[in-house]
Amino acid sequence: MRLIVSFAALFLSVILLQLSSGGIGPLDALSGVALGFTATQVGLLGSAHFLGFFVGCWWAPRLMGSVGHSRAFAAFTALGTIGILGHVLSDEALVWTILRIGQGVCVAGCYTVIEAWLQAKVTNETRGRAMGAYRLADMTANLGAQLIISVLPPAHYVSYTLLALICCAALLPMTVTKLTQPETPGAPRLAPALAWTRSPLAVAGVLVAALSGASFRMVGPLYGTEVGLQTNQIALFLAAFVAGGALSQYPIGWLADRFDRRHVLIWLSVAAIASCTFTALVTGLSTAGIMLTATVFGLTTFPIYSVAAAHAHDFAESHERVELSAALMFWYAVGAIAAPYVASALIQTYGPPALFAMIAVGHAVLVVFGLIRMRARPAAETRTRYIYAPRTSFTVGRLLRGLRAPKN
Repeated sequence: MRLIVSFAALFLSVILLQLSSGGIGPLDALSGVALGFTATQVGLLGSAHFLGFFVGCWWAPRLMGSVGHSRAFAAFTALGTIGILGHVLSDEALVWTILRIGQGVCVAGCYTVIEAWLQAKVTNETRGRAMGAYRLADMTANLGAQLIISVLPPAHYVSYTLLALICCAALLPMTVTKLTQPETPGAPRLAPALAWTRSPLAVAGVLVAALSGASFRMVGPLYGTEVGLQTNQIALFLAAFVAGGALSQYPIGWLADRFDRRHVLIWLSVAAIASCTFTALVTGLSTAGIMLTATVFGLTTFPIYSVAAAHAHDFAESHERVELSAALMFWYAVGAIAAPYVASALIQTYGPPALFAMIAVGHAVLVVFGLIRMRARPAAETRTRYIYAPRTSFTVGRLLRGLRAPKN
């Protein structure tokens, strides 16, 4: 309890930030439909977000090194508030796309600051509890963000003004906290090739995780609209996906720590293919049935990034962990930039089932590649402990420094 109180300001900022940034994606998709945007324009909004996310991951450590944690957080939050509030000034898809880049920079930058602050203040003895509380705050707020959309009218200034106010409010806990600001961290070197040299399968897994998560989060509301869900039902649809992913983390982590991670990754993809195929082929599902398919989809796809990252770290040296996490995040961002646009284009051309058909094909490729890699290299003799990776910033890798080296 004392630990939670000591980091209350950081956790409150996480909650407020997630409530605003987690809601802007689905709200933009629903608003785009209401304003007559094409499906590809809606998908481009999601791709623009991850382009900004990529820029933010690169820029944030450097800005922290220049101005410190608090000022960097304030700058990113201001950029995110501008990105949300600017929606009320125009109803042009191109303008919204540019604004979403700013919002993506805000998300990556703010989480980088918060995670770096946490990493600098916790010890090996408190790291697990601190990260557990952090994940709980993040995922609870993520669920809350999806539910907020159910009561916000699309394409309305009140909706965007409210999200902008919440984003701006995230400044308050970080700026008034009495916690001493940590020393500015050194920026991790970005070496994308490191991830491929340590584990080609992990890179493939991260790309497929981006294909699944980014396309569903950003284009899922478009799919929900096409299959007849109402606005409040679409919010529950997205919340069901997040809830499914949250439920699967610990059991999948237990399996990934006890069995060959490649087997876990392959069987997760097999389950995802089955889930996507069922969703794409079966028509006329009730609302409850659609919610169930979203939950199952979250169960099977959400943990893939964490399993792939853990597999890559099994083949890494201790001094490589920060740069390896940065490299994996780079590949996730690459996949996430393209996925929403491609998914929306497919929906526009072939209809709503094309979203899940695309994701199923991606997982099928991962299964085949996983089987090939199992023949090319044996499993790691020693393994790092599975950690749920929230895919928020490069500094997730810093948290792995607290892991004890596995014994031979």
